[in-house]
Amino acid sequence: MPILTIESTCDETAAAVIDGDCSVLGECIATQETLHERFSGVVPEVAARAHLERILPVIDTAIRQSGINPADLDAIAVADRPGLAGSLLVGVIAAKTLAIAWNKPLVAINHLHAHLYACHLSGVRDRTQSSAYPSVGLVVSGGHTSLYHCRSPLDLEYLGGTIDDAAGEAFDKVATMLSLGFPGGPAVAKLAAKGNRDAYPFPRSMIHQPHFNFSFSGLKTAVRYAITGPGQQDFASLKLADQVKADVCASFEAAVVDVLVGKSCRAIRETGVRKLIVGGGVAANRYLRERLNDAAKKDGFELTIAPAELCTDNAVMGAIAWEKIRRGDFASLDLDITPGLQRGF
Repeated sequence: MPILTIESTCDETAAAVIDGDCSVLGECIATQETLHERFSGVVPEVAARAHLERILPVIDTAIRQSGINPADLDAIAVADRPGLAGSLLVGVIAAKTLAIAWNKPLVAINHLHAHLYACHLSGVRDRTQSSAYPSVGLVVSGGHTSLYHCRSPLDLEYLGGTIDDAAGEAFDKVATMLSLGFPGGPAVAKLAAKGNRDAYPFPRSMIHQPHFNFSFSGLKTAVRYAITGPGQQDFASLKLADQVKADVCASFEAAVVDVLVGKSCRAIRETGVRKLIVGGGVAANRYLRERLNDAAKKDGFELTIAPAELCTDNAVMGAIAWEKIRRGDFASLDLDITPGLQRGF
């Protein structure tokens, strides 16, 4: 029987009905981009209120698309970590309420592990590739930049992650400095394609350090100094030529990608596995995909990047819940959220 999966960790309200072979029977995503655009970033309280308005219609749409009756569901799965506290609460409370009302077991999903499982899904569904595991997993998104040694979908060893700004967050903040709008990642990438990646010598923070942690806060500051000079805060008054903006974006994007690719390749060498899987919103970045493909060919490892439609937050990647169901790993109705930037899992 199929399961219902619910995703509400940040600013996407999503639900999906997924059967045992990971086929998607119904899916719905409600985005909040227009709500947060005026603030140039996600406002947690606004996100939580939007989830409250949308969670039940989204679930209802996914179930109607699937054509199944709630009585036919095998379980209800929900992302309980990590993410924004208010957003997580909406999804978890909805899942617990439906589990009680429909007398269904509850499954807790780690949002970051699910991003990596998205790399596994297409091969599982069409049987065109072997398992994505064991592998090194790179999650690169607006809130997280993390590396894992993935022995299986549920057996992941945390290697390192961001100690300040995540890669996606840095993209959004640079876009704000350049008045490119929100979300910033696609806008920066579009301009970067027209720019000179060597125009600005931005730092590659921690790229040569022996650990696998990431830091993009200093890079963000370097971009600010490059366009305003030290001590200046008013980005709105900047008058930059289009080519200057393109060169800044290209140089910034190159700095981020150099670090992501460099650390991922080193993790491949040090763990001894020959597969790299990549998920999260920034995994949709074309330049990152190109550089990772080049590295895979050069170093001889297998690369799987999540399909573009599964890079941003969605409920389909909640199919990882099947892995827990098969080993009898269910959550109690005391399930609570684990919000914020969580390291080590």
